[in-house]
Amino acid sequence: MAGEPARKRATYQDVLDAPPNMVAQVVEGEFYLQARPAAHHAVAASLLLGELHGFLWSSKGGPGGWVILFEPELHIGSDPDILVPDLAGWRRERLPEIPDSPFFSIAPDWVCEVVSLATASVDRVLKLPIYAREHVRHVWLVDPRTGILEVFRLEGAGWLLVGAWEGAASVRAEPFAALELDLGLLWSR
Repeated sequence: MAGEPARKRATYQDVLDAPPNMVAQVVEGEFYLQARPAAHHAVAASLLLGELHGFLWSSKGGPGGWVILFEPELHIGSDPDILVPDLAGWRRERLPEIPDSPFFSIAPDWVCEVVSLATASVDRVLKLPIYAREHVRHVWLVDPRTGILEVFRLEGAGWLLVGAWEGAASVRAEPFAALELDLGLLWSR
């Protein structure tokens, strides 16, 4: 609008200056500050990470081959967006070593966002297009309020909904289809 001062583009310094009890992100140059995840949000992400244990790089008895991390800080894009997904995974051949920096500049192969009332619009409307732009191959959206898992695969420049499951279903979902996931565990109360 005419007469409004130009907004300052958010930077990594804004993220560094954020209170430690908050999740700070820079999405399309805008600064987003959110409270740490609520209990059901944190439980769903933690239990899902436990379920995916067989895919971890040092796994015994599972297919392995993945680096899967809880809330990694991603700096992706040429004017980097600074995103903090709930979970992110890289195929081991794409991330053979953990960087010395406090963040990751290689886009993950898989991202999981646990959506809540506070995060749904940022996760769905703002972050999904960035993940597509950066060629993240798979995105899972987990909603512990409704007990729904949505699985998306990148097709061209957009997302294809591969499947959606609700409740206590047993699921084999890409890219981890070798594992049967018991969704009922994610909604544990």
